[in-house]
Amino acid sequence: MNKRMTKLKLKTTMLLMFMVLINNSTMAQNKPNIVFFMVDDMGWMDSEIYGSAYYETPNVTRLAKMGKRFTRAYAANPLCSPTRASLMSGKHPGRFRLTMPAGHMPPNPNQDLSPTKGKPWMKVATPKSRTFMPLEEFTLAEALKSNGYKTAHFGKWHLGHEQYWPKHQGFDINVGGGHNPGPPNFFSPYNVDNLEDGPEKEFLSDRMASEAITFLEANKDETFFLNYWFFAVHAPYQAPQDLIDKYTVKEDPRGKQKNPIMGGMIEKMDENLGKILDKLEQLKLMDNTIIVFFSDNGGNMYDVVNGEFPTNNYPLRFGKGNIHEGGIRVPMIVVWDDKIAANSVSDELVQSIDFYPTLLELTVTTANPNQLLDGVSLANLWLNDTPLDREAIYSHFPHYTSVTSNVPSTAVWYKNYKMIKEYGQGENLTNAHKLYDLKEDIGETTDISGEYPELSKKLAAMIGDHVEEINGMLPIKNPAYDPKAESKLGVTLDFPIDRYPSY
Repeated sequence: MNKRMTKLKLKTTMLLMFMVLINNSTMAQNKPNIVFFMVDDMGWMDSEIYGSAYYETPNVTRLAKMGKRFTRAYAANPLCSPTRASLMSGKHPGRFRLTMPAGHMPPNPNQDLSPTKGKPWMKVATPKSRTFMPLEEFTLAEALKSNGYKTAHFGKWHLGHEQYWPKHQGFDINVGGGHNPGPPNFFSPYNVDNLEDGPEKEFLSDRMASEAITFLEANKDETFFLNYWFFAVHAPYQAPQDLIDKYTVKEDPRGKQKNPIMGGMIEKMDENLGKILDKLEQLKLMDNTIIVFFSDNGGNMYDVVNGEFPTNNYPLRFGKGNIHEGGIRVPMIVVWDDKIAANSVSDELVQSIDFYPTLLELTVTTANPNQLLDGVSLANLWLNDTPLDREAIYSHFPHYTSVTSNVPSTAVWYKNYKMIKEYGQGENLTNAHKLYDLKEDIGETTDISGEYPELSKKLAAMIGDHVEEINGMLPIKNPAYDPKAESKLGVTLDFPIDRYPSY
């Protein structure tokens, strides 16, 4: 009986292995296309499907109904360049020191980034940031290209000057990708790298969608990776006048979102998202195309445009440039026809570092054998709703930032809890640890670390282990600190922002 059972198990195992090989072979022969939409500065609450009653985003809603929407998706960093690098590398950006939105600054490969001293009001001196994504990183585009994909980047890049532009990071085609943090102008002439100006007053969101549609038409018979990173809804704040007029007379019943220029920018973004979805359907590409919709960080709540912030992330706390939820929790939707359940929702903790290993698995693409990936594959979560076997996610952001009230910090998300370690902000310049229960207090209003000493101790140790594991740079006590100095956050970046009003 035992021998029979053993033979039966062996036959069953061999059959399963054969089925897996056949399945992988079939997937390899019918590799899915990938269209990755990333909006710049789109907050968690900046669409109808996520709760906005002000912005009109029918195509974001359309996308969510086609696939899976995530409620607890996070950027790796509350600012753009680090998150973009995390997506391209599958790594925490602290590993290669790109922790600020510095991609427009001159390359600094040989600069010592160690902290030395800060301004007198700063309790700690912070490290500097790398200003590019290293070419040594084997990017997602390079991996997919090695598997026969036609790779194309459209839109904002902001990961370094020319020698670090998309064509040096695995992309066959680059339209609009340069080192600018935002377009100098949303109306032609744009003055955008790698994009010819169009007819006068042509709107950039319309133009980029047209360029992407041209790519889809030319490559409909290829297997492609279309990396479509919107310039919208980043500064400068500009929209067609008819849309500004529309939102000027519109009121948010919540009384929170009220900037008509941002209303116009978001609606234009949504309109052009719809154009690309329409083209995928027209070309009969939708059934074998993975679509991702994401944002690089939270909505901007520090610029002032016509007397109003660009958006409002309520009920989340703060916004872009701050490690609290409003700065780092973002919208995320994934679609793959008949494979990812339509109109479904996931509350799993996911992060931008996870896209790389996920897309490798779903496309049967081999990773570089010497490559370290911090993210985990979400493939079974996307396809089968299988819970992730991961204890926590992290964000290391050891910087003061201008006008966002952020202090140098590292955060961990664990189950429903989030701990933020603030460097040098406690008594006698010790570190402060703040704990929040996001299930009960999504607005992070109440620090409960004193109520849960054991949990707080555990999470503080996890933060320390994480920073050590990624070899993250840390602030030091500021030798120039003067407690009598004016206690406010000023412009604290170690590099100028040039002509751009925000980063």
